Formats: sequence, structure tokens, C-alpha cells
Amino acid sequence: YVRFHLISPLIQQSAENIVLFDTFVNILSHNLGEPAYEADVAQLEYKLVAGEHGLVIRVKGFNHKLPLLFQLIIDYLTDFSFTPAVFEMITEQLKKTYFNILIKPETLAKDVRLLILEHGRWSMIDKYQTLMNGLSIEALSSFVKAFKSQLFVEGLVQGNFTS
Repeated sequence: YVRFHLISPLIQQSAENIVLFDTFVNILSHNLGEPAYEADVAQLEYKLVAGEHGLVIRVKGFNHKLPLLFQLIIDYLTDFSFTPAVFEMITEQLKKTYFNILIKPETLAKDVRLLILEHGRWSMIDKYQTLMNGLSIEALSSFVKAFKSQLFVEGLVQGNFTS
């Protein structure tokens, strides 16, 4: 089991940055779908999670091939690229996801409660409005570049691993 948290102060600076970060993580997951399929067949699991303060990469499975899967994820993160069609598809999916959160009273109430309790939190309404106002491909590219330049990493490795 390997878990790394790539933390960046850039994410919480604005609602636009949060939306750009969500878009980035979703595109990265989309890009990994085909190359990581063989790892899935080999009973290796991975998950990319857009956390509040950064990207969480979780990988688990048999230890002898786990570093290869982790390296694949890092390679795709390092050489991040996307097409305008993928960008459009992911932003449309995010619009639906944000809207579905807003129309459910229990999730909206949780969001409002956390907005009150946590300093510097952006509401789902702010994120949805930012996304509806439109994002540019250039904004995503510059955000990803800035994100990768301001990273702090925390990691945890458990199991049958050598140093």
C-alpha cells in the first residue's frame, strides 16, 4: 500500500483554482485509463483523489510491480497534456457533478456547514458559478505548471517493501 499526498498552497487560493484542480485530476485520471488497464488486470489498484489541499495518489497490490504503476502515474503527472475535446468533456462532467451536489439538500447543507466552520473554504456554489462562467485551456495549463512548481509531498508505504 503506497499513499502520497502532493500538497500545494495554490489550490485554496481561489474558487477558480479549485475548479482547475478538479479538472486537472479528472483529466489525469482519464489519461491513465488505458495505460493503467494492464495494472488493473494484474490486480493492482490505484486511485487519484482531489483532496482539499492537494492530490492524493493511492496505489495498492503486489509489491513487485507496484513501483511500475506508481512510476506510470508520476510520468503522466509530469508530462501532463490534454486535447481540447477531453477538456470540454471533463468540464461538462464537472458541471453535472457540481449541479448534482447542489440539488441534494443533505450535501448542500454539509457544504454550508463546512463553509461556516472552515476558514478559507470555497462553497460549491462558488465553484459551480466559476465553472459556468467558463474555463480556458490556457488557464488550466498555467495552473498545472504552477501546481507542479509549488509542491510538498507526504508519503506512506506499508507492507512487504524494502527501503
